[in-house]
Amino acid sequence: MRTLVLNAGYEPLAVVSFKRALVLVLNKKATVLAGAPEASVRSAYQEHELPSVILLSRYVRIPGSRIVPVSRRGVLRRDGHSCAYCSRPANTIDHVQPRSKGGRDTWENLVACCFSCNNRKGDKTLAEIGWKLRFTPRMPSGTVWSVRGTERLEPDWNPYLQLAA
Repeated sequence: MRTLVLNAGYEPLAVVSFKRALVLVLNKKATVLAGAPEASVRSAYQEHELPSVILLSRYVRIPGSRIVPVSRRGVLRRDGHSCAYCSRPANTIDHVQPRSKGGRDTWENLVACCFSCNNRKGDKTLAEIGWKLRFTPRMPSGTVWSVRGTERLEPDWNPYLQLAA
């Protein structure tokens, strides 16, 4: 089970294991906002329900949390695993401006691509081969992208993620 961690300003920070969340709660560094009543952990003397959402006792700000780091997995997820040129299923990424011509690894220069389009494009620019992108690539935004571990959302997190939006 995974637990959503909120700072004192109710901003989502991370998703941690229930063990880590329980340690924070037992050390009085966090309080439980939502739990899973059907699941619990027992010790020799106590029983605790598994926390689903916890609130840290003091304000914690993660520097640079609004910048989403570029990754192959992130580009594929942003583009819905669909080729930016032909809409077929994508299994690789492509530099719109080829690296051999000064292209960099940025959200604006990387797109999801299928093998055949990637091979046909090679190290040419879109203008050289007359292709167009189906969309303008940009850095993704939103809580789901800025909080590590929220690729798969739990239903009881929704009210807390909406508060942050």
